[in-house]
Amino acid sequence: MTRPLGMVAAVRLVAGREIRMKLRSKAFLIATGVLMLLVVAAVVVGGIAGSSESTTKVAATGAAIEQLRAVPGLEVTKASDAASAEGLVRSGEVEAAVIPDPSTALGLTVVALEAVPGGLVQLLSVSPSVELLEPPTQNPFLAYLAAIGFGIIFFVSAMTFGMTIAQSVVEEKQTRIIEILMSTVPVRALLAGKILGNSALAFGQILAIGGLAAIGMAATRQELLLGDIGPALAWFVVFFLFGFVLLAAIYSATAALVSRQEDVGTATAPATYLVMIPYFLVIFFFDNPLVLGIMSYVPFSAPVGMPMRVFLGSAEWWEPLVSLAVLLVSTALVVLLGARMYSNSLLRTGARVRLREALGSR
Repeated sequence: MTRPLGMVAAVRLVAGREIRMKLRSKAFLIATGVLMLLVVAAVVVGGIAGSSESTTKVAATGAAIEQLRAVPGLEVTKASDAASAEGLVRSGEVEAAVIPDPSTALGLTVVALEAVPGGLVQLLSVSPSVELLEPPTQNPFLAYLAAIGFGIIFFVSAMTFGMTIAQSVVEEKQTRIIEILMSTVPVRALLAGKILGNSALAFGQILAIGGLAAIGMAATRQELLLGDIGPALAWFVVFFLFGFVLLAAIYSATAALVSRQEDVGTATAPATYLVMIPYFLVIFFFDNPLVLGIMSYVPFSAPVGMPMRVFLGSAEWWEPLVSLAVLLVSTALVVLLGARMYSNSLLRTGARVRLREALGSR
């Protein structure tokens, strides 16, 4: 007679099986490779865009030389006099010449061949002093890109591995393999193994993405951006690990309620909504302190809400720790609740198991 495995050995066995099956999947490997390529491409394109700031070539004479060298976006060529500066313009070596002219308000005259280079007059214009009472700590466009990045990575990884767990649970019920497994493996070990195995894969994927992004930024000399986004990226990895365990428990428990693959989508809809809501919120409200503040303390949205606040510099040093504590407690409660639903529903085939029956004591 086959003796049931111990809890630790059973969890290790199931988790290993989940990892091996996923790593043998060509679709998973291709999707992961494409995701990695997209990350590398985004970092490289960002580096190229950041390093290719457009400059305007101008010639200058006299006192105008020192004035122009203090203006960003201009490449200044020294000319001996106005005639030499105009000659450089006519030869095409520079786009315009800037000559001292005491008769003008600014004391400068711009000389161009056919048209003044775009932006040159604006660069030379005198602007009033501006003081912001609440200046943004990050570039708004950069913050939007960070929101999209965190949102997409969270959405894709959570959906991919969450649905893998759900389909695996239903497949075992549908083919009645679960009855054989339960003769040697404790039910809770089955659930723990599925969650741990897929969580390890998801965490590995997120870690690889973060590592690639950091290496790419360092290689393309985006140290300033890496310094800004590095802490937020580290918190994202930590929050995602525990946030995914919470979602994985929900996917497993809700999938156990049905016995056909056709019903998986409907059964796991609550978990899907919990993945989609943070994705849309962080993209549409990436600069809204109130929405991000609420998101950072709600367990299923904290993995994207809190890292965004860290990146924007709006979170106090203690807030990620409190948010993480809330997430850990919530994850533990959801796992316990999901284990009860999973255990009560595994051997019930046919019609969908009612939620009250799944939550009832056995």
